[in-house]
Amino acid sequence: MLLPLYLFTLVFVAGPLVYMLLLSFATARSGYGVEWTFTIDNYRRILEPVYLNTFAGSFRLAFTSTLLVCFLGYPFGYFMSKLSRKGKKQAMAALMLPFWVNSLIRLYGWIIILQKKGLLNHVLTSLGLTGKPLKLLYSYPAIVVGMIYVLLPFMVLSVYSSAEKMDWRLVEAARDLGAGRMRAFLTVTLPQTMPGLLSGIILTFIPSMGLFFIADILGGNKIVLVGSLIQEQMTRGSNWPFAAALAVIMMIMTTLMLKLYRRVTSGGRLEGIG
Repeated sequence: MLLPLYLFTLVFVAGPLVYMLLLSFATARSGYGVEWTFTIDNYRRILEPVYLNTFAGSFRLAFTSTLLVCFLGYPFGYFMSKLSRKGKKQAMAALMLPFWVNSLIRLYGWIIILQKKGLLNHVLTSLGLTGKPLKLLYSYPAIVVGMIYVLLPFMVLSVYSSAEKMDWRLVEAARDLGAGRMRAFLTVTLPQTMPGLLSGIILTFIPSMGLFFIADILGGNKIVLVGSLIQEQMTRGSNWPFAAALAVIMMIMTTLMLKLYRRVTSGGRLEGIG
């Protein structure tokens, strides 16, 4: 019964990854196509300042987005786990409802909100907070808002999954022994929900480096992400080996983050057992 699953994994998962790895060492043919001549120039090219700056900018945006998503998503998931059964169902429905709409359509909705004659500027000028409409669209903050909007549910669901499985008796025991609310949270609640928080960070940080369509729609192509660079090399530049090398680097970064997550979570389990 496992044979179809193994075949599917081999053909549609392992096969493309191996092909991408081999392609990253190939040579781009002038014009279009690939020559299967071994070279490491694709990886050397990544070390050029313009591409290193692209990685640095993508990392900076991913870090900013992930940090804000943590501040917003952790309390949401935590308090969502403390709701009644009916409240949990309602909150879950409200959280999942946007997924029924295409992400591109939802991002175009943010264009309506953030443009000069949009809803947000209308509210700000009506309240007298600004004398003239602000330039919110096609800016760095607009991209961060788009990242948070798209990735926030992943953090909320990850934290909610961990908080719902918590043993709240340990929190009550800490309070009975004299710990304040903050100390009980830092010493009992946070360690127990740390796997969900780290899972949410991975599900937020890694995609935010490659969600180029958010930067294109809300940033006006002013900020180039690694995903934008890969897409450009595959369409306009017709340099598939270089795009594959960039994808391999992204895959290595993803693998390292997953290893770190497993080490931290396994260490937490061992300490809990001890």
